[in-house]
Amino acid sequence: MVYEAVKCKHCGSPASVKRHGITPLGKPRLRCYSCGKTFVHQYVNRGYEPAIRKQIIEMALNGNGIRETARVLKISTSTVIKYLKKT
Repeated sequence: MVYEAVKCKHCGSPASVKRHGITPLGKPRLRCYSCGKTFVHQYVNRGYEPAIRKQIIEMALNGNGIRETARVLKISTSTVIKYLKKT
């Protein structure tokens, strides 16, 4: 097992980061004791993935509604609307 030193995303301090529970999705939440802020090491917003953007457009062209697209892709309706306005 390889130990990876995690730096705080806010202040950059590597020495004072400790585990601070888990997120609702099961990812470990970390807390920086220098600045007091919490963060997730590998945060992923599915709405920003290029594959999701492509699927939003494809589903819209196939006649799927906004709520149906959001439910199938497990993203918010506002994300679907945002990308449909951009295209």
